[in-house]
Amino acid sequence: MFYKAALLSAAAISISAPALAQDEDTNQTTLDTVIIEGSRLNQTATEIGSSVTIITADDIDRLGYDFALDAIAAAPGVTINSNGAFGGVASVRIRGAATAQTLVLIDGVQVNDPTSPAGGFDFARLDTENIERIEILKGPQSTLWGTDAIGGVVSIITKRPEEGLGGSAFGEYGSFNTFRGGASIGNANDMGDFRLAIVGTSSDGISKADEDNGNTEEDPYEALTLSAKGGLNLGQDVRLSADILWSDAENDFDSFSATGQGGVADGDVSNQTEELSANVSLTAPLFNGRLDNLLLIGYSEITRQNFFAGAQTSEAEGERVIFRYQGTLDINDQNTLAFGAERDESTSNRLDASIDGLFAVYEFKPVQALTLTGGLRVDDHDAFGSETTGRIAAAYNPNKQITLRATWGQGFKAPTIFQTTFFCCGATAPNADLQPETSEAFEIGLDWRSTDGHAEAGITFFDQDLENQIDFDAGTYFNIAEVESQGFEVYGGYQFTDWLTVTANYANINAEDGDGDELFRIPEHSGDITFAFDPEGPFSGSALVRYNGEERNTNNTTLDSWTRVDLAGSYDVSERVELFARIENLFDEDYQQILGYGTPDLSGYIGLRLRY
Repeated sequence: MFYKAALLSAAAISISAPALAQDEDTNQTTLDTVIIEGSRLNQTATEIGSSVTIITADDIDRLGYDFALDAIAAAPGVTINSNGAFGGVASVRIRGAATAQTLVLIDGVQVNDPTSPAGGFDFARLDTENIERIEILKGPQSTLWGTDAIGGVVSIITKRPEEGLGGSAFGEYGSFNTFRGGASIGNANDMGDFRLAIVGTSSDGISKADEDNGNTEEDPYEALTLSAKGGLNLGQDVRLSADILWSDAENDFDSFSATGQGGVADGDVSNQTEELSANVSLTAPLFNGRLDNLLLIGYSEITRQNFFAGAQTSEAEGERVIFRYQGTLDINDQNTLAFGAERDESTSNRLDASIDGLFAVYEFKPVQALTLTGGLRVDDHDAFGSETTGRIAAAYNPNKQITLRATWGQGFKAPTIFQTTFFCCGATAPNADLQPETSEAFEIGLDWRSTDGHAEAGITFFDQDLENQIDFDAGTYFNIAEVESQGFEVYGGYQFTDWLTVTANYANINAEDGDGDELFRIPEHSGDITFAFDPEGPFSGSALVRYNGEERNTNNTTLDSWTRVDLAGSYDVSERVELFARIENLFDEDYQQILGYGTPDLSGYIGLRLRY
């Protein structure tokens, strides 16, 4: 591929359970200005009633994250695992739920992989350059979004065009002979807007199989991402919009080994993955703006090819088409109703499945300080029949400093095409009795912020039960007994001076199966501390300390706890020129996220960004 040539030519995250916005005039945090797009009602962080983490583009830039996976890892209650850096398969678990039990949206379109056995989304290749914000809604959200939203929803919104013609270009170089660069251009005016962007990465990488076990072969990674976003303002607040995000990536893996730790050692295995997500939408208000109407057609596609010693060994193709209508009726100041219908058609290697859904979400404000939300959804699967889910939430704000919140919700996940059709070597048959996974969860929380906006703190307790979880054994898929996860998340932050802010979060998760055994790859203890430095002048920087506790792994093994420190900084050479750098794994911590797979040692990167 031509990625390296294209690169050369192109060439303290503040996260808490609620989402915080900054009032530039008073320097105070104002939660009631942050709109949660994934709520279906465009509720604010003080209205939604459930735990939400917001990660903005500024947060991502502050620590220099190249991949969305690293940013998401900083959210309390979220666990990540990857079988090697630079393209290794990466999973996200919310409060103990499996990665395939997390629904992933890009600009409102579901991108969970219909070809993978469990139907999860692989976060390994998702570059941050085109991301405007990431919303993480924790707990079951099937009433809002349907199947797969058992553990929660990760909603990714790509960057929107800014007013006036402008753009940027950047390039960076660092450890493992890693090049990354890209450019963007956009414009917005009264008639409409557009934004076009390109970003690419090329790296020699590290050995996916842990180098400490004698594996020395580098596993390279190359990726190219294109993004296009735009819209036309047709008058009377009618708007036609379109979004496209395309990526193509190649990376090497290591092979199965009967003697290697975790069953892996150096080998000549590679993978090429092409992904596309797109949508076209029309928004049109009626009745003097009291009824907002959204019509959306979404499309996502993935093609994966696997190779061994240069010869293709397998190929998988999948696609998903979404048809959606949503109406949002502003009845009066106290009552708002969102309602709609969706059809989800998915295909995996010429096999297909479909789900039709109807939903309604109602917001009631009996008094200004209290927001009550209730929702109901019915989904009809072409093979498994109907599933009904509900959700109730309450948020109470007795003053601007305190939010009390509670949520009860249900989730479900239909078996995937792979799970319902898999058979093993003619010795087994697909399980005709396979049933959807279902969940029920409750959470209660308290958020506090000081009157001067310099301090904040909060705590959330949660309890989630999952029934009919799908497992694999003896050549077939089957439903197992109940799985339960419970725990709490705490966060806090304090602005010590005009230039120093410290934030921290901690999560305690106890996740067990029906036999009382701990679930794999879920640490009981995890947390972050972030130091953000922003003195007067051109320099700003941050330091992140991340702790991950012991994890139960497969084969009756336990992965050790680890602590990693990352540094990042930027220097404004001028209004249009920025120099940036970061150091990852400052103290060269030796750790594994999955048994047998290594992680990068001490590494550094430096780059330059031009704005025009």
